[in-house]
Amino acid sequence: ILREFNPSLIGYSTGTGKQTTDNAALNQAVAGDRAENVPAQVRRLVELMKNDTKINMQTDWKLITLFIGANDLCEFCNDPVHFSPENYTYNLQIALDILHREVPRAFVNLVTVISIANLRELHTSRNTCPKLLMRMLCPCVINPTNNSNELKKLVYFNRMYQERTHQLVESGRYDTTDDFTVVVQPFLMNTNIPRTEEGSPDRSYFAPDCFHFSQKTHSQAARALWNNMLEPLGEKTDNQQMEDEIVLKCPSESKPFLRTYKNSNYTYPSRSLVSVNITNYGSQLLCKDRSPSFPPATSVHSLKPADVKIIAALGDSLTAGTAIASDNLLDLDTEYRGLSWSIGGDASLENVTTLPNIFREFNVALVGYSTGTGSENDSNAFLNQAVPGAQAEHLPAQARNLLRLMKTHPRIDLSADWKLITVHIGGNDLCNYCKDPDHYSDVNFIRRVQETLDILHKEASAVPKALVSVVDVMNLLPLRQLFVDSQARCPTYMADYLCSCILTEEDNSLNLTMVREATNAYQLGIQRLVESGRYDTREDFTVVIQPFFQNFKIPLDQDGHPDISYFSPDCLHPSQKGHSQLAKALWNAMLQPVGQKMDSFDFMADIVLDCPAQNKPFLGTYKNSNHTYPPLEPTNEPIENWGSDLSCSEWAPSSEVPTSVHELKPADIKVIGALGDSLTTAVGANPTDLQTELRGLSWSIGGDGALETCTTLPNILKKFSPNIFGFSSGSSKETAGFNVAEGGATASNMPAQAHKLMELMRSSSEINFKEDWKLITVFIGGNDLCQYCLDKETYSVQKYVKHLQDMLDIFYEALPRVFVNVADILDISALRQIAASSSECALTVKNVCSCLLNPEENSSELQEIKRVNRDFQVEALQLINSGRYEEREDFAAVMQPFFRNTLLPLDINGKPDLSFFAVDCFHFSARGYAEMAMALWNNMV
Repeated sequence: ILREFNPSLIGYSTGTGKQTTDNAALNQAVAGDRAENVPAQVRRLVELMKNDTKINMQTDWKLITLFIGANDLCEFCNDPVHFSPENYTYNLQIALDILHREVPRAFVNLVTVISIANLRELHTSRNTCPKLLMRMLCPCVINPTNNSNELKKLVYFNRMYQERTHQLVESGRYDTTDDFTVVVQPFLMNTNIPRTEEGSPDRSYFAPDCFHFSQKTHSQAARALWNNMLEPLGEKTDNQQMEDEIVLKCPSESKPFLRTYKNSNYTYPSRSLVSVNITNYGSQLLCKDRSPSFPPATSVHSLKPADVKIIAALGDSLTAGTAIASDNLLDLDTEYRGLSWSIGGDASLENVTTLPNIFREFNVALVGYSTGTGSENDSNAFLNQAVPGAQAEHLPAQARNLLRLMKTHPRIDLSADWKLITVHIGGNDLCNYCKDPDHYSDVNFIRRVQETLDILHKEASAVPKALVSVVDVMNLLPLRQLFVDSQARCPTYMADYLCSCILTEEDNSLNLTMVREATNAYQLGIQRLVESGRYDTREDFTVVIQPFFQNFKIPLDQDGHPDISYFSPDCLHPSQKGHSQLAKALWNAMLQPVGQKMDSFDFMADIVLDCPAQNKPFLGTYKNSNHTYPPLEPTNEPIENWGSDLSCSEWAPSSEVPTSVHELKPADIKVIGALGDSLTTAVGANPTDLQTELRGLSWSIGGDGALETCTTLPNILKKFSPNIFGFSSGSSKETAGFNVAEGGATASNMPAQAHKLMELMRSSSEINFKEDWKLITVFIGGNDLCQYCLDKETYSVQKYVKHLQDMLDIFYEALPRVFVNVADILDISALRQIAASSSECALTVKNVCSCLLNPEENSSELQEIKRVNRDFQVEALQLINSGRYEEREDFAAVMQPFFRNTLLPLDINGKPDLSFFAVDCFHFSARGYAEMAMALWNNMV
């Protein structure tokens, strides 16, 4: 490839032979070599270049590719210490140090080691691979049994080889001169075994030993390496599949260079970008055990600090690092993200105390922390998505941005890496509380926090392997002391601008009392939300409250006046000294058992960094703390009666159980199920309670009460088939029946929900899986549309329809005797009418569905989302009518289009009648759900 650009290129090898033959040229690779042999290879290479009269060592540009590690992994189980990730990386470092020191004008490709465990597929498949030879060539990969600790250790070592390769290069060690760099080329990191059309491993990509590559694969690898070299850092392919067609790229016209970190405008995540004169606020950590779990942790309740690989944060100016290192009021807008207590990564713990710097003492490969200064959009902010001025209503958008970053970053394995996400919000809500108590009510505050946590917890199991640390709402009232005491010399003239509802109010004023009560309500609401168990449904995810902000003391000097050295010049935001104390308090809180955590904070306390307990070296959760959450207080709010009458002349089932779905009467249906999102879990059925899924009131699957008091599809069908089974009752998961809907679900979750429903039905002793007729209702798409503008590929029309097709295929292939209702996605433009009907709705709906509400009227963005809405409807209908599901006599999928053209109910003033909606103006109330049930039933008949 390079000779197409420069025919005079030299150094390449030709023909056959060992590295010592003349035609090997500058190819000094040795078959069987391991990382420990690479320094010797490099020394031979350097000598060859220095002694070659055709090479001008000082002026000729050199391209050197290094690829090593497979043989290390093949032997690691025989001597894990010798082949440890640390030794592997150390040998790479020695080799690269030689090149860096002795080879000017060099671009070094460091190709990451392949995910070698995939080779096992060639050994286990029924093929002609020489199994005995494979075991001899690579025993540590081939010999372990499936799911064994030995195999898990191989995968762990493999991953650490890859991660430490990145870490070595991203240290900046090889970027000290303009004529030398090392670039990681990761195209093989997540490569799978190529397969034939029949699904078997394709041997044509391998040599006869089924271990080395054939020429076919060498050609593909060459193309992939070339393309990797032209891709900017941060955007490099790390999962090139060898069976794909790989088209050689050309250098771009704007940047016709081989890409480096500098010409990619890329900031290494683990490099320290300290751009300010940092005062030393370091700490000592005296923990002896800094090891990760082995085998790797699978439960969030047995998570050691060293297991955490990804760190992230959401919040406001406190987390964004506003004014941490400012020495005057003119610098208050600077966001010193690298010094932030919960997410900053400037320097090291020796001189900057932050939570990431503490965690880096346990895991030097930690990624996600922010460095330097700048906004949340700057690359060095990384996974610090906090925004100054943010309120609870802004948190969901931050969570979605965080998800997007984690999904797309090449250093993050979303499904495998353990994540720590710190969330802190509420200060700005309280500072504005007196201006609009309804908007900043505790109900709205908790709903917005809940939505954020739901996004992390529920959306397509969006963030597996995560511990979410919610730092409690800070009681801001003690800050008044800074502005009352004249000796503190705080900018009292800025109090109204900074936090008027707290800093400028008279003692015992009504507004101050309201804020005090709101603070308590915020704190209590978060506690109830977390203790509801809503986020403890999976073993790899939990939410833990860190309550030390509930009560905090203003630091005082020797004369009893506020010590403003803990604050920035505005006397509201903490200085680096204050952030250091906050970081220590947060770390210690994370180690404390749930139920025994400190609920107070003293800036001036001599906080010593704790170490994990020897008997329980885990980050504290409710389960590993043996803590039982107190029972929730029942709500006593009455639910209005939205029952119906049904006057039909024919109630009886068919005289014989029908064998055709086209002759199915309502009374023939014995089983009912449903898939979907929060509209099917009946969030909002109690319109002021958005935290409880009242599944028993769900329009398509709820069975609480009777039709006379509660209109739902099952209650209608009970009139025909009193013993119908599968409907939901109450609000607990245990009584959900065959309602597998999940709040926050998108179309991508439908195949998984279909599998879950199938298993529930198959394992139920209450139904005859083969003989009973089943009715399943599917309603999905609102969340896809509401997030479309954030990720147009993930939520595209094509993906939406493909997920529906995958779901229906699951039912079609394995579920006998079933009628599937596919309820058409609603016309969500009606939400804009609701938002326009009241200022409260405008704020809440905008928060729930920003992609629809943010665009201006007649804008191209609005026209696009409306078009996508229509395309969802049209393409889904085409799928149903394609004939794909018409070969079985006992299966039908029917589009129920009652929502296709949505007309809002209006009140006597001609405005949308909000009694049909919950307080978020997005979900339906019990009255709205009753109308949906009736519309669905009428569509069905």
